[in-house]
Amino acid sequence: MSVELIRAGRLTDAVPYAYASVVPAGARLVHTAGACPIDEHDRVVAPGDVAGQARQVMDNLEVALQAAGAALTDVVRTTVYVASTDQADLVTAWNVVRARFGDHDAPSTLLGVTVLGYRGQLVEVDAVAVVP
Repeated sequence: MSVELIRAGRLTDAVPYAYASVVPAGARLVHTAGACPIDEHDRVVAPGDVAGQARQVMDNLEVALQAAGAALTDVVRTTVYVASTDQADLVTAWNVVRARFGDHDAPSTLLGVTVLGYRGQLVEVDAVAVVP
């Protein structure tokens, strides 16, 4: 099963993501919890480092997807949360997330938020994927 990524010809093509996605009929969807920058000892990694936390988040997201039988290329959409009012921090997190997905540019929403669940947490990503 593959995800069909939709481009919208009447919308700008300058964005680094598809505008929509379609999954095959009968597909099983995987909804992940927000992946956090937490290590195996329940500690927030890379305090104060948006890019470092984004890398850990993506590592953890991949593990969660693999446990469900999916991979990043099966992702239908993501939401990226960054605890910051500085747009540069959002861009930093986005660049890490986007790079990890490579050519698979699933639709995504990028948000600046006030606070996330763990003390010192700056980045979180949740995803919806289709199980192949």
